Amino acid sequence: MNGATIVPPPAAAASWYSIGDADAWRDAASADRQAYWASFVDGFVWSHRPSQVFEGSLREPHWFADGELNVTESCLDRHAASHPDAIAYHYEREDGASRGISYAELLDEVNRLAGALRADGIGRGDRVVISIPLSIEAIVAMLACARLGAIHCVVFAGLGSDALAERIRDVGARCVLAGDVTFRRGRAIDLRPILSAALAGTPSVERVVLWRRGPEGPPLHPREADWEAYRAGATPVRSATIVAAEAPLFILHTSGTTGKPKGIVHGHGGFLVGAASIFAAMTGLTPDDVFLCTSDVGWMTGHMQMVYGALANRYCSVIREGAPDHPAGDATYELVERRRITQIYTTPTYARMLLRAGAAAAQRYDLSSLRAIYLGGEPLNAPVWRFLFEDVGRGRVAVCQHWGQTETGAPSLGFLPTEPIRPERTGRGFGPLAFDVVDGEGRTLPAGTQGPFVMRAPWPHMFTGVWNDPERFAAYFERIPGCYETGDVARRDDEGYFEVIGRADDMFNVAGHLLAPASIETALLAHPACGEAAAIGIPDALRGEVVKAFVVLREGYAPTDALRLELRTAVAQRAGPIAAPAVLDFVAAIPKTRSGKIMRRFLRARELGTDPGDMSTAED
Repeated sequence: MNGATIVPPPAAAASWYSIGDADAWRDAASADRQAYWASFVDGFVWSHRPSQVFEGSLREPHWFADGELNVTESCLDRHAASHPDAIAYHYEREDGASRGISYAELLDEVNRLAGALRADGIGRGDRVVISIPLSIEAIVAMLACARLGAIHCVVFAGLGSDALAERIRDVGARCVLAGDVTFRRGRAIDLRPILSAALAGTPSVERVVLWRRGPEGPPLHPREADWEAYRAGATPVRSATIVAAEAPLFILHTSGTTGKPKGIVHGHGGFLVGAASIFAAMTGLTPDDVFLCTSDVGWMTGHMQMVYGALANRYCSVIREGAPDHPAGDATYELVERRRITQIYTTPTYARMLLRAGAAAAQRYDLSSLRAIYLGGEPLNAPVWRFLFEDVGRGRVAVCQHWGQTETGAPSLGFLPTEPIRPERTGRGFGPLAFDVVDGEGRTLPAGTQGPFVMRAPWPHMFTGVWNDPERFAAYFERIPGCYETGDVARRDDEGYFEVIGRADDMFNVAGHLLAPASIETALLAHPACGEAAAIGIPDALRGEVVKAFVVLREGYAPTDALRLELRTAVAQRAGPIAAPAVLDFVAAIPKTRSGKIMRRFLRARELGTDPGDMSTAED
């Protein structure tokens, strides 16, 4: 596994990013993991400072166990006191509407909503489901729950009624904070029918608070309250409820291939210290930067980069409601130019949408403020990386792939801005995070050998459990001794860089060759006609499985048999003849989750006529 392309970091990165020697940083952090995490403790606000950093094991970790705090004091109070006028968020909408809010104003909004919730009896340990479209109000709702020691469970506002009801029932929510409408592709989408159907089967709910932006309709719940009136009549809280460091902060559901979604639990102390410190280290952001995260608060990236990690570090963030390519494919570039955005965190799917708009769209705008683009959520194909580096960043912007999970709480693996980039690799662990590629007994596999991707050491921002399901939590640690099993497949090269190939359940076997869909999709995307691609394995009587590919063509190309052959040949040349698609379909769109990941499981189930499992996170 040699011969990876190496691209030097942009020369300017050294002027703004403080970690100059990535190897030395990783080595020092790994030499004494407890000391590394202890060095961040005093950077946060504690009611009772912890006397110990860690005790326990990978499976049963205890971080800052005797500490007491509330995350909102580190995220809001101290900044509102020292920099009250500093902007926390610029909210943008695809129709041009915008709004900004300072740290002092954000604290005031949070205290008002927290006061109303407290008057309704919501407090320490109560669960509150939040189904509000991406907005300042959604973030206020999260922080108001945290302020009271309540546990928020954010549900992406685009999910269906069954998925929303399932999550409300799973956590036993007493209160639901919801929005009545969202805006996407020039349309106002009514969310009330989804809310109404979900609430019909959730007897635990005692109160519904509705943030209205659409026309008034019939009540959804006997105790429904209007967002503005609900807050206006309450006495704001003046101080945060102090909780134990290990107290749950939030529950965030992630889908499995089968069964109900898993309610991943993260705690106040560990998530705050771990996620905020890793976020700062991996990006080098400062309060003078303007940061765009293209995620939604309904996903882990939104929780970490958009809310808690950003606020704890006093960053200025831009959030945008709506489709990234509406009203036009250059909407992102217009936003970068107008807001003078310095760093972006996004997904490869988002980047492929930019690629479909073409390089000319990027060249029409002044993107000189932009210094770094980070991507996570799925493997980043080399052609997409090159488009971002050469056409969008013009060779002066760091383009870094990251890897993380809802369970890991933050990006945990990747490249730093001053590190030479290997576009075919995912990177190395951040700080003291210890990764490996192993066999079924937990033994390290030789370089270049593909196998289960695991972590060997605990870290503060790792999940603390699966809500009401200890067996599913234990399963992460039981199959491979001494390891946390991520469920991904990877390989490591001779220099210690990992290539995360994809989910283990996405792999397929062609005539004894285990293939990753990402390698085939990368080969397809290298062809100028291909805008998007997905690959799956389908049964074959002779070879066990063969490759079937789905391709969305870029504008200007027609779906012909000659082009189909050309694409198959391109895969054979780049990924090997065994990987060439036996079947290649031209399609109008590729099914994805609402966070942008390709739903290969759905494609495979559709081909085989089988149950695709949980589809609650699928795009319409």
